[in-house]
Amino acid sequence: MKKRTYSCGLDAAVDVVGGKWKALILWALHHDTLRFGELKRSVPGISEKMMIQQLREMESYGLVHREVHHQVPPKVEYSLTEFGQSLNAALIPLGEWGEKHMQTIEAIPRDGATGLA
Repeated sequence: MKKRTYSCGLDAAVDVVGGKWKALILWALHHDTLRFGELKRSVPGISEKMMIQQLREMESYGLVHREVHHQVPPKVEYSLTEFGQSLNAALIPLGEWGEKHMQTIEAIPRDGATGLA
């Protein structure tokens, strides 16, 4: 894997948590260790394929810990690492901003093709 150089801290943070799903997965794991099915139910709208892909990326960044319990049926649990917990703490103010401005954001007309006003 090629090492990346960032222009600023925000560039680095967005690279790690970019996309629609990672922040939602982080938030779902905020308080509990969850099995794959529980985690998928906690993130409405995500496909199984996308959940697996996002979890693998997050695991490679060291945000998520994957614990495999060798039993029948197999049991796999996901939890946040200390690094993941620190990122989640940084996202709390962003979530609060979103809550405060949700109605305004929802009222913005969007072009279906681009998602832009």
